[in-house]
Amino acid sequence: MHAYSFAGTHRYGPHPPRTLSCRRGWNGSATFRGVDRIECQWCRVQNAPGTASCVSCGAPLDGKNLVSDSGWREAPRLRDMTEFRFANSVAQVEGELVPVTEIALGQGDAVYFEHHVLLWKDEATPVTAMQTQGGMKRLFGGMPFVLTLAYGPGRVAFSRDSPGELVVLPLHPGMELDVREHAFLLASHTIGYSFVRIQGLVNLLHGGNGMYLDRFITAGAPGLLVLHGYGNVFERLLKPGEKIMVEPGGFLYKDASVTMQAVQMPVKTGLLRRGMYLAEMTGPGRVGIQSMYVHHHAE
Repeated sequence: MHAYSFAGTHRYGPHPPRTLSCRRGWNGSATFRGVDRIECQWCRVQNAPGTASCVSCGAPLDGKNLVSDSGWREAPRLRDMTEFRFANSVAQVEGELVPVTEIALGQGDAVYFEHHVLLWKDEATPVTAMQTQGGMKRLFGGMPFVLTLAYGPGRVAFSRDSPGELVVLPLHPGMELDVREHAFLLASHTIGYSFVRIQGLVNLLHGGNGMYLDRFITAGAPGLLVLHGYGNVFERLLKPGEKIMVEPGGFLYKDASVTMQAVQMPVKTGLLRRGMYLAEMTGPGRVGIQSMYVHHHAE
């Protein structure tokens, strides 16, 4: 059976794309029948007819993309008790003001996280320390020195201590994503974890060092990354060479293909201050921002 997808102009609209399935008859002729598949506007995964939320990221499927005139689209607001899946595990979103991610880890699955975002776990769910590369560089950069790993089978739940939105990002093999410090809630064990030093950003992220970003890399297997954005979260896709200036506290994540550097604006912010700095982002790739910034001191 061959499937041909005709999303057409519905890519950013409220209407799901329609898929035509081709079945070969005994004489080699082709007959077609219409099969409605719902494409998630956030992660592009195809969902079965009648599905209310995406099985891959939890985004509602009964609404259209909300995109501003300047090209920023809202991250989907996950509904209370929404479920989505990865590998052999099931995740559920609980609450909306300070959302919780509860995961029923399947056999052979694991997730890693910063220890202070753990809300609760089953007594029998094993946890262990996950050493990170970078040592003292990470410590001085305000990054977590040690991460925690939880294994299935078992249940475990995570939450940040501030209001905001959960951003669910399924990562396909070969993807690389850079995330500001203390923004990721959890990642599946199939995603590689490291950090990247951004030259010249000694004081870019207000109140922090801003020199290191978490980098998440998928190799041969897909994975799931969940972030917590303060306030509301928006995403914009930059074309090759396209630039945008972002207030440093508003930066949340970016594709590794997007370059980032500090640029001083010709505006004085005080009598003894040199001026205002913005983060210059250059495409191609996605850039995610948050409308509220909460500074976390080094753990």
